[in-house]
Amino acid sequence: MGFDMLMPVEHHFFDYAMVPDNAQLLSYIAGKTKRIKLMPAAFILPWNDPLRVVEKAIMLDYVSDGRVVIGMGRGLAKREFDALRVPFSESRQRFDEAAEIVLNGLETGFVEADTHFYKQPRIEVRPRPSRSFKGRVYMVGMSPQSVEAAGALGLGCMKFSNAPWAVAAADVQRHRDIYRAANGADAPPPITSDLMFVDKDLKRAEEMARTYMAGYYVQVLEHYELLSENFAQSGGAYASYAEMARTLRETDQQAVIDAYLEANLWGDPARIVDKLCERRELIGDFDLAVSLGYAGMPYDDVYASRKLFVDKVMPEIKGW
Repeated sequence: MGFDMLMPVEHHFFDYAMVPDNAQLLSYIAGKTKRIKLMPAAFILPWNDPLRVVEKAIMLDYVSDGRVVIGMGRGLAKREFDALRVPFSESRQRFDEAAEIVLNGLETGFVEADTHFYKQPRIEVRPRPSRSFKGRVYMVGMSPQSVEAAGALGLGCMKFSNAPWAVAAADVQRHRDIYRAANGADAPPPITSDLMFVDKDLKRAEEMARTYMAGYYVQVLEHYELLSENFAQSGGAYASYAEMARTLRETDQQAVIDAYLEANLWGDPARIVDKLCERRELIGDFDLAVSLGYAGMPYDDVYASRKLFVDKVMPEIKGW
Protein backbone atom coordinates (compact mmCIF):
# COMPACT_ATOMS: atom_id res chain seq x y z
CA MET A 1 0.00 0.00 0.00
CA GLY A 2 3.02 2.29 0.04
CA PHE A 3 3.82 2.54 3.74
CA ASP A 4 7.52 2.85 4.54
CA MET A 5 7.74 1.44 8.07
CA LEU A 6 5.87 -0.69 10.59
CA MET A 7 6.15 0.48 14.21
CA PRO A 8 4.73 -1.81 16.94
CA VAL A 9 4.84 -0.52 20.51
CA GLU A 10 5.89 -2.35 23.69
CA HIS A 11 3.16 -2.71 26.31
CA HIS A 12 2.37 -5.39 28.86
CA PHE A 13 -0.48 -7.01 30.79
CA PHE A 14 -3.45 -4.77 29.98
CA ASP A 15 -5.69 -4.41 26.92
CA TYR A 16 -4.34 -0.94 26.10
CA ALA A 17 -1.91 -2.38 23.52
CA MET A 18 -0.95 -6.03 23.72
CA VAL A 19 2.57 -6.24 22.24
CA PRO A 20 4.87 -7.53 25.01
CA ASP A 21 7.74 -8.26 22.59
CA ASN A 22 7.82 -6.07 19.48
CA ALA A 23 11.07 -7.59 18.18
CA GLN A 24 9.44 -11.01 18.18
CA LEU A 25 6.45 -9.68 16.23
CA LEU A 26 8.73 -7.89 13.75
CA SER A 27 10.81 -11.03 13.15
CA TYR A 28 7.62 -12.62 11.81
CA ILE A 29 6.90 -9.55 9.66
CA ALA A 30 10.50 -9.62 8.40
CA GLY A 31 9.93 -13.06 6.92
CA LYS A 32 6.71 -11.93 5.20
CA THR A 33 8.09 -8.75 3.61
CA LYS A 34 11.04 -7.54 1.56
CA ARG A 35 11.18 -3.73 1.66
CA ILE A 36 9.26 -2.18 4.54
CA LYS A 37 11.39 -0.89 7.43
CA LEU A 38 10.82 -2.44 10.85
CA MET A 39 10.88 -0.31 13.98
CA PRO A 40 10.39 -1.49 17.55
CA ALA A 41 8.66 1.70 18.73
CA ALA A 42 9.93 1.41 21.26
CA PHE A 43 12.12 -0.83 23.40
CA ILE A 44 11.26 0.44 26.89
CA LEU A 45 14.75 0.39 28.32
CA PRO A 46 13.97 0.34 32.07
CA TRP A 47 12.00 -2.89 31.50
CA ASN A 48 14.70 -4.66 29.45
CA ASP A 49 18.26 -5.83 30.05
CA PRO A 50 20.48 -3.65 27.79
CA LEU A 51 22.43 -6.71 26.66
CA ARG A 52 19.24 -8.40 25.46
CA VAL A 53 18.11 -5.24 23.65
CA VAL A 54 21.40 -5.20 21.72
CA GLU A 55 21.10 -8.88 20.85
CA LYS A 56 17.47 -8.60 19.73
CA ALA A 57 18.12 -5.51 17.62
CA ILE A 58 21.12 -7.02 15.85
CA MET A 59 19.37 -10.33 15.24
CA LEU A 60 16.32 -8.57 13.81
CA ASP A 61 18.60 -6.52 11.56
CA TYR A 62 20.12 -9.74 10.18
CA VAL A 63 16.84 -11.50 9.44
CA SER A 64 15.45 -8.37 7.77
CA ASP A 65 18.60 -7.61 5.76
CA GLY A 66 19.26 -4.25 7.42
CA ARG A 67 15.71 -2.88 7.54
CA VAL A 68 15.64 -2.13 11.28
CA VAL A 69 15.15 1.30 12.84
CA ILE A 70 15.41 1.31 16.64
CA GLY A 71 13.06 3.19 18.96
CA MET A 72 13.87 3.64 22.64
CA GLY A 73 11.63 4.93 25.43
CA ARG A 74 11.49 4.99 29.22
CA GLY A 75 7.85 4.08 29.86
CA LEU A 76 5.05 5.99 31.53
CA ALA A 77 2.53 3.58 33.07
CA LYS A 78 3.29 2.95 36.74
CA ARG A 79 1.22 -0.21 36.76
CA GLU A 80 3.48 -1.73 34.10
CA PHE A 81 6.55 -0.76 36.12
CA ASP A 82 5.01 -2.30 39.24
CA ALA A 83 4.21 -5.60 37.51
CA LEU A 84 7.70 -5.76 36.02
CA ARG A 85 9.19 -5.05 39.46
CA VAL A 86 10.98 -1.87 38.38
CA PRO A 87 10.58 1.18 40.66
CA PHE A 88 8.76 3.95 38.81
CA SER A 89 11.06 6.56 40.34
CA GLU A 90 14.12 4.93 38.74
CA SER A 91 12.94 5.22 35.14
CA ARG A 92 14.95 8.31 34.19
CA GLN A 93 18.28 7.07 35.56
CA ARG A 94 17.77 3.56 34.26
CA PHE A 95 16.98 4.88 30.79
CA ASP A 96 19.98 7.22 30.72
CA GLU A 97 22.37 4.45 31.78
CA ALA A 98 20.86 1.80 29.51
CA ALA A 99 20.72 4.03 26.41
CA GLU A 100 24.47 4.56 26.36
CA ILE A 101 25.11 0.84 26.91
CA VAL A 102 22.77 -0.09 24.06
CA LEU A 103 24.13 2.50 21.64
CA ASN A 104 27.72 1.43 22.28
CA GLY A 105 26.78 -2.23 21.91
CA LEU A 106 24.99 -1.69 18.61
CA GLU A 107 28.06 -0.01 17.11
CA THR A 108 30.88 -2.10 18.58
CA GLY A 109 29.32 -5.50 19.14
CA PHE A 110 30.60 -5.42 22.72
CA VAL A 111 28.39 -4.83 25.75
CA GLU A 112 29.83 -3.74 29.07
CA ALA A 113 28.69 -1.56 31.95
CA ASP A 114 29.62 -0.48 35.44
CA THR A 115 26.82 1.93 36.32
CA HIS A 116 24.53 2.30 39.29
CA PHE A 117 21.91 -0.09 37.89
CA TYR A 118 23.83 -2.17 35.36
CA LYS A 119 26.90 -4.32 36.08
CA GLN A 120 27.76 -6.05 32.83
CA PRO A 121 31.12 -7.79 32.28
CA ARG A 122 32.49 -7.04 28.83
CA ILE A 123 31.09 -9.56 26.36
CA GLU A 124 30.99 -9.75 22.57
CA VAL A 125 27.54 -10.50 21.18
CA ARG A 126 26.81 -13.04 18.47
CA PRO A 127 26.00 -12.40 15.76
CA ARG A 128 28.12 -9.25 15.58
CA PRO A 129 26.45 -6.14 14.12
CA SER A 130 26.80 -6.28 10.34
CA ARG A 131 26.33 -2.54 9.76
CA SER A 132 26.15 0.70 11.73
CA PHE A 133 22.93 1.78 13.43
CA LYS A 134 23.88 5.45 13.29
CA GLY A 135 20.96 7.46 11.95
CA ARG A 136 18.64 4.53 12.65
CA VAL A 137 17.86 5.14 16.33
CA TYR A 138 15.06 7.30 17.74
CA MET A 139 13.85 8.17 21.20
CA VAL A 140 10.36 9.01 22.43
CA GLY A 141 10.59 12.69 23.37
CA MET A 142 7.42 13.77 25.16
CA SER A 143 9.02 15.54 28.12
CA PRO A 144 11.56 18.39 27.91
CA GLN A 145 14.16 16.14 29.55
CA SER A 146 13.63 13.39 26.97
CA VAL A 147 13.90 15.86 24.10
CA GLU A 148 17.23 17.09 25.47
CA ALA A 149 18.51 13.55 26.04
CA ALA A 150 17.65 12.54 22.47
CA GLY A 151 19.57 15.46 21.06
CA ALA A 152 22.62 14.89 23.26
CA LEU A 153 22.75 11.17 22.44
CA GLY A 154 22.44 11.78 18.69
CA LEU A 155 19.01 10.18 18.45
CA GLY A 156 16.05 11.18 16.34
CA CYS A 157 12.96 12.34 18.20
CA MET A 158 9.47 10.77 18.17
CA LYS A 159 6.50 12.79 19.43
CA PHE A 160 2.84 11.88 19.83
CA SER A 161 0.13 14.32 18.80
CA ASN A 162 -1.29 14.96 22.25
CA ALA A 163 -0.87 18.75 22.29
CA PRO A 164 -1.10 21.58 19.74
CA TRP A 165 1.87 21.55 17.39
CA ALA A 166 2.27 25.28 17.90
CA VAL A 167 3.27 24.37 21.46
CA ALA A 168 5.33 21.29 20.56
CA ALA A 169 7.31 23.23 17.93
CA ALA A 170 9.57 24.62 20.65
CA ASP A 171 10.52 21.08 21.71
CA VAL A 172 11.29 20.11 18.12
CA GLN A 173 13.58 23.12 17.68
CA ARG A 174 15.23 22.45 21.05
CA HIS A 175 16.02 18.93 19.91
CA ARG A 176 17.50 20.19 16.65
CA ASP A 177 19.67 22.75 18.44
CA ILE A 178 21.03 20.25 20.97
CA TYR A 179 21.56 17.59 18.32
CA ARG A 180 23.56 19.99 16.15
CA ALA A 181 25.67 21.20 19.08
CA ALA A 182 26.41 17.68 20.33
CA ASN A 183 26.88 15.87 17.02
CA GLY A 184 28.00 18.48 14.49
CA ALA A 185 25.24 17.53 12.05
CA ASP A 186 21.56 18.17 11.47
CA ALA A 187 19.04 16.00 13.29
CA PRO A 188 16.86 13.70 11.20
CA PRO A 189 13.27 14.88 10.77
CA PRO A 190 11.16 14.09 13.84
CA ILE A 191 8.57 11.34 13.69
CA THR A 192 5.11 12.59 14.63
CA SER A 193 2.59 9.94 15.64
CA ASP A 194 -1.15 10.47 15.16
CA LEU A 195 -4.44 8.74 15.44
CA MET A 196 -6.04 9.07 12.03
CA PHE A 197 -9.42 8.61 10.41
CA VAL A 198 -10.18 9.61 6.81
CA ASP A 199 -13.60 9.61 5.16
CA LYS A 200 -14.98 11.27 2.04
CA ASP A 201 -17.74 12.70 4.23
CA LEU A 202 -16.26 15.34 6.55
CA LYS A 203 -19.20 15.15 8.95
CA ARG A 204 -18.90 11.37 9.30
CA ALA A 205 -15.15 11.69 9.83
CA GLU A 206 -15.79 14.03 12.75
CA GLU A 207 -18.43 11.71 14.19
CA MET A 208 -15.99 8.78 14.04
CA ALA A 209 -13.25 10.88 15.63
CA ARG A 210 -15.55 11.93 18.46
CA THR A 211 -16.45 8.30 19.05
CA TYR A 212 -13.18 6.43 18.61
CA MET A 213 -10.43 9.02 19.13
CA ALA A 214 -12.22 10.24 22.23
CA GLY A 215 -12.63 6.61 23.30
CA TYR A 216 -8.92 6.03 22.85
CA TYR A 217 -8.10 9.13 24.88
CA VAL A 218 -10.15 7.70 27.75
CA GLN A 219 -8.03 4.52 27.46
CA VAL A 220 -4.88 6.66 27.64
CA LEU A 221 -6.12 8.38 30.79
CA GLU A 222 -6.86 5.02 32.37
CA HIS A 223 -3.73 3.13 31.30
CA TYR A 224 -1.26 5.82 32.29
CA GLU A 225 -3.35 6.97 35.28
CA LEU A 226 -2.88 10.52 34.04
CA LEU A 227 -5.22 12.04 36.61
CA SER A 228 -3.43 10.39 39.54
CA GLU A 229 -0.68 11.58 41.87
CA ASN A 230 1.73 8.92 40.57
CA PHE A 231 3.92 11.40 38.73
CA ALA A 232 4.10 13.83 41.64
CA GLN A 233 5.24 10.94 43.84
CA SER A 234 7.97 9.73 41.44
CA GLY A 235 10.80 11.64 43.08
CA GLY A 236 11.16 14.06 40.18
CA ALA A 237 11.46 11.38 37.48
CA TYR A 238 8.26 12.64 35.86
CA ALA A 239 8.18 16.31 36.88
CA SER A 240 6.64 17.56 33.63
CA TYR A 241 3.96 14.87 33.79
CA ALA A 242 3.15 15.82 37.37
CA GLU A 243 2.41 19.33 36.16
CA MET A 244 0.39 17.98 33.25
CA ALA A 245 -1.66 15.76 35.58
CA ARG A 246 -2.39 18.73 37.81
CA THR A 247 -3.54 20.76 34.81
CA LEU A 248 -5.73 17.91 33.56
CA ARG A 249 -7.42 17.60 36.94
CA GLU A 250 -8.22 21.31 36.90
CA THR A 251 -9.45 21.49 33.28
CA ASP A 252 -12.88 20.70 31.91
CA GLN A 253 -12.59 17.21 30.45
CA GLN A 254 -14.56 18.00 27.30
CA ALA A 255 -12.14 20.82 26.55
CA VAL A 256 -9.24 18.39 27.01
CA ILE A 257 -10.81 15.87 24.62
CA ASP A 258 -11.55 18.59 22.06
CA ALA A 259 -7.91 19.70 22.16
CA TYR A 260 -6.76 16.10 21.71
CA LEU A 261 -9.01 15.64 18.68
CA GLU A 262 -7.72 18.87 17.18
CA ALA A 263 -4.10 17.73 17.55
CA ASN A 264 -4.69 14.43 15.74
CA LEU A 265 -5.78 13.72 12.17
CA TRP A 266 -9.37 13.29 11.07
CA GLY A 267 -11.41 14.58 8.15
CA ASP A 268 -11.74 14.21 4.43
CA PRO A 269 -8.50 13.94 2.43
CA ALA A 270 -8.32 17.71 1.83
CA ARG A 271 -8.57 18.47 5.56
CA ILE A 272 -5.88 15.89 6.37
CA VAL A 273 -3.50 17.44 3.84
CA ASP A 274 -4.25 20.94 5.15
CA LYS A 275 -3.55 19.88 8.74
CA LEU A 276 -0.24 18.31 7.74
CA CYS A 277 0.71 21.44 5.79
CA GLU A 278 0.03 23.53 8.90
CA ARG A 279 2.23 21.20 10.96
CA ARG A 280 5.02 21.39 8.40
CA GLU A 281 4.94 25.18 8.57
CA LEU A 282 5.26 24.99 12.37
CA ILE A 283 7.97 22.33 12.77
CA GLY A 284 9.56 21.90 9.34
CA ASP A 285 10.03 18.51 7.69
CA PHE A 286 8.77 15.49 9.62
CA ASP A 287 7.96 11.84 9.10
CA LEU A 288 4.37 10.83 9.79
CA ALA A 289 3.35 7.74 11.74
CA VAL A 290 -0.34 6.92 11.90
CA SER A 291 -2.44 4.64 14.10
CA LEU A 292 -5.34 3.51 11.96
CA GLY A 293 -7.35 1.28 14.29
CA TYR A 294 -8.05 2.05 17.95
CA ALA A 295 -10.70 1.88 20.67
CA GLY A 296 -12.55 -0.99 19.01
CA MET A 297 -13.15 0.70 15.66
CA PRO A 298 -14.74 -1.83 13.24
CA TYR A 299 -12.18 -3.28 10.87
CA ASP A 300 -14.13 -2.35 7.74
CA ASP A 301 -13.89 1.30 8.81
CA VAL A 302 -10.18 0.91 9.58
CA TYR A 303 -9.52 -0.54 6.13
CA ALA A 304 -11.61 2.05 4.27
CA SER A 305 -9.86 4.90 6.08
CA ARG A 306 -6.44 3.41 5.35
CA LYS A 307 -7.27 2.90 1.67
CA LEU A 308 -8.50 6.48 1.29
CA PHE A 309 -5.33 7.76 2.98
CA VAL A 310 -3.19 5.70 0.61
CA ASP A 311 -5.08 6.80 -2.49
CA LYS A 312 -5.70 10.49 -1.77
CA VAL A 313 -3.30 11.71 0.94
CA MET A 314 -0.12 9.68 0.64
CA PRO A 315 0.71 10.77 -2.96
CA GLU A 316 0.54 14.39 -1.85
CA ILE A 317 2.70 14.17 1.27
CA LYS A 318 5.27 11.80 -0.26
CA GLY A 319 6.03 14.53 -2.79
CA TRP A 320 7.10 17.00 -0.10
